[in-house]
Amino acid sequence: MNRITEGVKHLIIINVIVFIITFVLKMNIGNELALYFPENGNFGFWQYLTHMFVHGSPMHIIFNMYGLWAFGTPLEQMWGRNKFLFFYFSAGLGAGIIYTLANYYQFNSIQDQLVNIGMSSGQIQDLLINGSYNESILQNISTEKLTEIYSLYNTPAVGASGAVYGVLVAFGMSFPNAKLALIFFPVPIAAKYFIPLIILGDLFFGVTKYSVGNIAHFAHIGGALIGLIIMLFWRNNQFKRWDK
Repeated sequence: MNRITEGVKHLIIINVIVFIITFVLKMNIGNELALYFPENGNFGFWQYLTHMFVHGSPMHIIFNMYGLWAFGTPLEQMWGRNKFLFFYFSAGLGAGIIYTLANYYQFNSIQDQLVNIGMSSGQIQDLLINGSYNESILQNISTEKLTEIYSLYNTPAVGASGAVYGVLVAFGMSFPNAKLALIFFPVPIAAKYFIPLIILGDLFFGVTKYSVGNIAHFAHIGGALIGLIIMLFWRNNQFKRWDK
């Protein structure tokens, strides 16, 4: 079992402390830390950083912290603390930004439909803030679309998953032949095959309606994409290690 490294250890400690404050003690700071849609009044730019330390359930934090420990520890051992932390936060910030851009695309597409069927800006705001609308518009737009735009506007993103997906990509590129397995598919598969399959699964669920639960698939994809870009840049520039 890998001995936990300093950067990974401190990240896990911070995540656990924030989880205790927000979930166990139920102190009302979640709206300040979670990542909201930029048009929402609860949005703040600091949330691109802070949302990485907020988790919505015990299983959420357990899976993310396990992934951070299992895949982050060998990377920090190889790179050193500073390089690992730079990578981790870059992937997490990139995940938040890409998630926001994907939400903007979906939001604006539905908003254009609402404008085209004759809804005023005030009526759209009433829908977004209160979930209220005149049922006559259902002749021209589905309730699924109305629910989707309301959810995009009001549901914040939380969790370290985007950063962890970046770490997954880096692990797969650094240790391509390491054997990994899923709980529901316990057959070991090489990381170079296993990790792309997970990301393709997120892409599938992100662009279809088959996702189970409120999962920010495009944050996962965003973190993986930023991780891939950084790894390719470092590989091409022979950028191997920073001082601790």
